[in-house]
Amino acid sequence: MAESNFIDYVKFCSRSGAGGAGSVHFRREKHVPKGGPDGGDGGRGGHIILKGNAQLWTLLHLKYKKHVIAEDGKGGEGGRRKGRDGNDVILEVPLGTVAKYAETGELLFEINEDGQEVILTPGGRGGLGNDHFKTATNQAPHFAQPGEPGIEEWIILELKLLADVGLVGFPNAGKSTLLSSISAAKPEIGDYPFTTLVPNLGVIPYRDDKSFVMADIPGIIEGASEGKGLGLRFLRHIERNSILLFMVPADADSIRSQYKILLNELEKYNPELLDKKRILAITKADMLDNEMMQQMKSDIPSELPSIFISSVSQFNLDKLKDLLWQAINSD
Repeated sequence: MAESNFIDYVKFCSRSGAGGAGSVHFRREKHVPKGGPDGGDGGRGGHIILKGNAQLWTLLHLKYKKHVIAEDGKGGEGGRRKGRDGNDVILEVPLGTVAKYAETGELLFEINEDGQEVILTPGGRGGLGNDHFKTATNQAPHFAQPGEPGIEEWIILELKLLADVGLVGFPNAGKSTLLSSISAAKPEIGDYPFTTLVPNLGVIPYRDDKSFVMADIPGIIEGASEGKGLGLRFLRHIERNSILLFMVPADADSIRSQYKILLNELEKYNPELLDKKRILAITKADMLDNEMMQQMKSDIPSELPSIFISSVSQFNLDKLKDLLWQAINSD
């Protein structure tokens, strides 16, 4: 995923089509001196529709669509002929896309299934023709309904990655290295802060042809929930993960302190994140011997499962996958 290609937020004006007007028309045929009203109905205005597409992973294709406009419905005609409905505009989006009103921030819906279609902005209803308004006392109505106008509104689409496991940690905690070690994902990795500028997804193979999805979320720093660093921009992706795998390097000044800082940033952003299952991985364990690991256990929070791992030497990676698989499939 190149930085320039990963877009997880777009804002655009969505305008549905107006409904066509009903027709005022009277039957006029040879040898039929008293032809009655036969005006047809107007067609419906086009909808703006969101459709889930499992092959998409970014909102890049919508980045430059500042206005999305559907076609107006056509007017009705004589002979009770209905006007043609306006063409719908279907916007394909990745799974995990959330639609909101831009002005109020109100959540409209989210797309979580491949092929799922939801009307974002409905088209205006077509007007009724004068054929509908004939009565015993008004056998020749000279009026019909106009079509309803379309709706114009500003919409925000946000992408929240759908993954079983989300990696949470400071920059250089080894998240990208772990993902590249146990999946086919190849994130760019460098020895400097904020090397990961976009989320990366990897499919983790497990026993008996089973697998689960892991998301490498860009590094969180202290103050991320208040807008510092890159963390706030990507914290939304953690909301859709079933398990949060906290990663703290073995050379940290205090494993417990780093974990508490990460937990605090998540709580400030969204307290509901603390309800998710959590596992702690102490990374870069290839620099430790058994005695050092035993000494460090007093600095490891006891309220959650923990494991020492090394992505470079593959130490305990199979045990980590076992731990994650059990957590994903437990109630």
